[in-house]
Amino acid sequence: MWAVYLCTLIFNMLKVGVFGVGHLGKFHLNNWKDIQDVELVGFYDPNDSAAQEVSEKYQLARFLDPGVLMDIVDAVDIVAPTTHHHELCRLAIRKGKHVFVEKPLANTMEEARELVKLAKESNLKFQVGHVERFNPAFLSIKDLQLSPMFIEVHRLAEFNPRGTEVSVILDLMIHDIDIILSIVKSEVKTISASGVAVMTDTPDIANVRIEFNNGCVANLTSSRISMKKMRKMRLFQKDAYIGIDFLAKKSEIIKLKTPQDVDVFSFDLETPHGTKTIAIAQPITIEVNAIRMELEKFRDAIVTNTPPVVSEVDGFRAMDVAHQILLKIKNNSVTS
Repeated sequence: MWAVYLCTLIFNMLKVGVFGVGHLGKFHLNNWKDIQDVELVGFYDPNDSAAQEVSEKYQLARFLDPGVLMDIVDAVDIVAPTTHHHELCRLAIRKGKHVFVEKPLANTMEEARELVKLAKESNLKFQVGHVERFNPAFLSIKDLQLSPMFIEVHRLAEFNPRGTEVSVILDLMIHDIDIILSIVKSEVKTISASGVAVMTDTPDIANVRIEFNNGCVANLTSSRISMKKMRKMRLFQKDAYIGIDFLAKKSEIIKLKTPQDVDVFSFDLETPHGTKTIAIAQPITIEVNAIRMELEKFRDAIVTNTPPVVSEVDGFRAMDVAHQILLKIKNNSVTS
């Protein structure tokens, strides 16, 4: 079956439909247009104003029925509001279409659980849009031996009404939750959290502490009512500190020097246990378009029949932790 499908894709471009052409959806449209071996067939969006603008600007067909568009494509890109993720993903899977859906995976855990089950049974490719996995700063250190025992994260943003239909946990912090879960190879042990709703009806600022079974502790702070922007993650592990600046798209490593550390700045430091040689390195970051890269990786997963970079299971795990955090904030309690 896959051999026939792959042969078909070799001679015919992958047909893609976009569902939701709001602010982020337009970024997706721009990138799909430039991705090789992809034919952008059309889009679905119930908003007449947004649809007219896109139709005129991109000369792209608008479909009034999502099912009709799904019937004529190979893969769907769902950039609709979170409340519509479940229905659109479920419809696409039932029609045998590969799915890319923006984070968070779904609106509720029940919906997310069903999507994971349907995706597993379908043998289709399903990727969740956790775009920070493709940030140049993270890409520059992801091949390092990462085994952090303490993680500190600050993700601060200025207030923007767009996206406030969900809490700051599902809007901003979920990016860092996903990154942390991909790095820490251990199950979550306990979560404690506090948050405050300032400008909306859901938490706009939150502080979270996640403890893992292997002893690692992650401390996360997210705010969407800050006067300045910040997207930094700091990893502390034996003999090394790794800093990741997602906003500036750069990283740094400070560690005990080893014979393998050549052509790096180093200096001697006197400690109570003797002289230590410290090496400081700034890994080379290659400028990439993160949205385009994640969409290209989705295409590659389909064409080569390989696992997507961020699977529906990854999306579910990040969402599960995010919802546990929301429950802690709601109950204002700290329990195992």
